[in-house]
This record gives sequence, C-alpha cells and structure tokens, in this order.
Amino acid sequence: MEHSAWHEAIKQKLPEHYFRKINQFLDHVYAAGTVYPPREKVFAAIQTTALEDVKVVILGQDPYHGPGQAQGLSFSVPQTIPAPPSLQNILKELADDIGPREGHDLTAWAEQGVLLLNACLTVPAGQANGHAGQIWEAFTDAVIQVVNDVNQPVVYILWGSYARKKKALITNPKHLIIESAHPSPLSAYRGFFGSRPFSKTNTFLASQGLAGIDWLK
Repeated sequence: MEHSAWHEAIKQKLPEHYFRKINQFLDHVYAAGTVYPPREKVFAAIQTTALEDVKVVILGQDPYHGPGQAQGLSFSVPQTIPAPPSLQNILKELADDIGPREGHDLTAWAEQGVLLLNACLTVPAGQANGHAGQIWEAFTDAVIQVVNDVNQPVVYILWGSYARKKKALITNPKHLIIESAHPSPLSAYRGFFGSRPFSKTNTFLASQGLAGIDWLK
C-alpha cells in the first residue's frame, strides 16, 4: 500500500504489525495458487480514489473469482470481459434511473470520487468468499471509518445484507446512507430495481454544494 493520506489515516486505526500481517498473507496466498485480482491491483480502490476526493462509497463483498474479471474495484470488470450478472443489473438500474451507460468498466467512477471498496480485497480462483474472515475485514472496516471521519459529506451505497451490516461504522451525521437489496439476480427484484441510488446520490451532493458524479462517463 502506498504511503498516502489513506495510509497515514488507516495507520491511526490499526496497529503497525497488522500491515506486516497483510504483506505476509499476500506473499503466502499469491505463492500458493491463483488469486484475484492481480497483486498489483489489490489496493486499487484506495490508489484510484484519493481520500480527499471521496464523495461516494459503494461497498462490495469480495472480488469476482473468474479469470480476468477482478480489477480491485468493487463490481467493476475490464471492458474486455463480459459483465457479470450483478453488474448487468447495476447498469440496468442506472439506465432506468439516469440513462444508459456505454461500457461496464467503472474506473471512471473511481476517478470521480466513488470509492469502489470490497470488504475482502482478494479471492482464490473459483472460490467466492474464499478469503473471508482471514485478514481483510479489519483493514477495510478501518477504511470505512477513515471516510466516516472526514468533514465533507459522503454518500454510502450499501447493497445487500452484508454491506448493510457496515452501517454501524457510519456514525457521522453529515453522511447519507442509501441502502437496498443486492443487485444479484437472486435479490435484485426485492428492492434493488427502482431504488434509484444514482440520482439520489447526486441530489444529495448538490444539496451539500458538491458536484455530482457523472455516472454515464
């Protein structure tokens, strides 16, 4: 992880030895087998979105576990890889809410201040949640808490029961929480479709005197 505002802020939340444990974990799992995303993209969320730029947090559970999909940003896959079902549903809701978006690589969102954070930052090939409960949750909870501490209003978009459990970490009254069912095909029709998170986010940001996100970029 780079020495940045993120690093300094996260260091205040976790003991120094925890960072050594993360490096040891990464050395072990990448040597033992195929792990996604590529190691250089494990921290892509905080490397792409500077702490001082965060306006929105979209929390995922763990990276996609198929070849070439994970790029270190929650829900996003490279344009050269077909969009998985949850991402297809996100784009369907976006089209209904604001308009159709060309492409499904969400890097442009991250570059505008949308922190695309997974609770677990790595996954073994073909094993969804394979690294859950091993190392990452304390780190990513610290990231959520760091954002909670900032003075600028932030929108947290929490999709599904796992993400919604993180509400306990969001205590700053300046922030807005938007929550719904998960965009997975198993649950999207139970409250994700029609939830309009993208326009709601921009309405809130505008009310705080902040520029909205160009979700179609």
